[in-house]
Amino acid sequence: MAAAAGRMGWAAETGAPKLEIDEFGYGDVSLGAETLNEKQFRATQATLQGLDEDGLLKPFRVRAGMAAPGPDMGGWYDYVDPSDKTNGVGGAHGFCPGSTFGQWVSSFARTYAADRDPAVRAKLVRLLDMYGATITGKFYTNFRFPAYVYEKLNVGLLDAYRYADLPQAKELFARTAEAAGPHLPPRPLDRDEQKAWRISNGERSTEDFTWDESYTLPENLFLATRVGMGDYRSLAKRYLLDRTWFDPLSRNENVLDGHHAYSYCNSLNSGMQAYLDSGDTKYLRAVTNGFRMIREQSFATGGWGPQEGFDHAGGDKLYRSLTHTKASFETPCGSYAHFKVTRSLLRVTGDAAYGDSMERVMYNTILGALPLESDGTSFYYSDFGANGRKAYHNDKWPCCSGTIGQVTADYRVSTYFRDAKGVFVNLYVPSTLSFTTPDGVRGKMVQAGGYPLDGRVTLRMEMTRPSAFALRFRVPAFSKTTVVRVNGKAQPLTATRGWGTVSRRWQSGDQVELHFEMPARLEAIDARHPETVALVKGPLVLFAMGNELPALTRQDLLGVRPAGSGVWTVGKGVEMRTFCGIGRETYQTYLTVG
Repeated sequence: MAAAAGRMGWAAETGAPKLEIDEFGYGDVSLGAETLNEKQFRATQATLQGLDEDGLLKPFRVRAGMAAPGPDMGGWYDYVDPSDKTNGVGGAHGFCPGSTFGQWVSSFARTYAADRDPAVRAKLVRLLDMYGATITGKFYTNFRFPAYVYEKLNVGLLDAYRYADLPQAKELFARTAEAAGPHLPPRPLDRDEQKAWRISNGERSTEDFTWDESYTLPENLFLATRVGMGDYRSLAKRYLLDRTWFDPLSRNENVLDGHHAYSYCNSLNSGMQAYLDSGDTKYLRAVTNGFRMIREQSFATGGWGPQEGFDHAGGDKLYRSLTHTKASFETPCGSYAHFKVTRSLLRVTGDAAYGDSMERVMYNTILGALPLESDGTSFYYSDFGANGRKAYHNDKWPCCSGTIGQVTADYRVSTYFRDAKGVFVNLYVPSTLSFTTPDGVRGKMVQAGGYPLDGRVTLRMEMTRPSAFALRFRVPAFSKTTVVRVNGKAQPLTATRGWGTVSRRWQSGDQVELHFEMPARLEAIDARHPETVALVKGPLVLFAMGNELPALTRQDLLGVRPAGSGVWTVGKGVEMRTFCGIGRETYQTYLTVG
């Protein structure tokens, strides 16, 4: 670990690390208008920005004892007295009032950073003014999830401050901390510890009142401190889940079993921020190990956590889930956590394998999610089981209706990175990057190509004047043969930590052509069930359409052949599609072969 730290140029054991790989801003990247990424982002934002503003503030106003005009939002979002019998464990009306407000503010701020649309900024100003009038500790009294909602409000206010240039968010952040503080536990509590604390604090203690997620708080408290919103380091450190999570993970002890999948994966982002704040490599080891353990119990799609839970090391929960649940992966929430931790690990380690993981999740889960609807109808679980179907969640405005706005905005900041020597191409999505070279020259790079349906990508430079810098591009691990041409001439390829590099003096019109091998391969559900396999081509899982399929052999699957744009066939005409190409039809993720 210390050797890796020295290579990246940050302190090995103590002191805040200095990262050399950095993100671009949201406004530095524009995605092609016809890409699935941009269409999903714009459709989600149109739905969210069309919501009634009084409706958004209604739960906060009701809890504060204020007049609360506007429509009820319905679903999880409304405030309903917890004693209401319709408000049962695990869901239903009023399950988590106002829960997604902060996430929507966050997604609006990220959208403003991308577009600089003054109407979006004006909307943020109104929402913050309206929210500011409601801030009171009453909101968190006898509330199921005080830490959960507080954390979402934190990210909204943080993003309004750093991405939309709204200084008033700093005061609201401090007032929110003061209001929530007395209703937070004294330390991060696992679910099995929360009941006793709630009873001792005179609060409700039914099962659903023990599902709060205080262990996710440090991420945004560290970030708020870093951008100058105040000193929240002590509060952040208070909620680092060391004893039962980061400490054993740092020792490479697999303690995932039984933990709630999304929130504990998301807590790894708190560990990354703890590392970046202090340089304590315990947290970097814990996050690196924890993420590897998650990947070791992931589906071929990159999704994880069937029934929202992790398994023990070497377990067969994934295999059993194929016939026991339709809730395979908590898609928008899980993808959001996954993208954040892979971006951080990529920047710290310089390892392109984290980009491979991000790509796998993007194409095979979130990018194929059903669209969010204006009444709160939301896509929640991907179904990777037998006779899978895409379906909406039973409840309106569940947690995934909050994260879908954030993760789709983050396609931009996940696509390209930079360092002192040049730029990195991480995701292959038609797009345009605006950048400044190390010697101060402004340029643009236009990405095009047929990837991921084929392996071809072109990168064309538009420079104000010639400039020397390094262009690095991720070489996917599956591509054993990669062809690189610069202005039509083949170039030798040497990949370091998964990055190919072309360093030269670039000028307008220069073009790089990449051709990645896109092999078909079979990935077993786990080592104990090698006959249960998914067909993967390049980064794409190919799903067999229908529920009455003929017997197929390994040779049948590996002989997959194209049958149209985004469609392939195997055997005697079994149709295979990508997750993004499936509507409401029945499909099979895994097939049993001889």
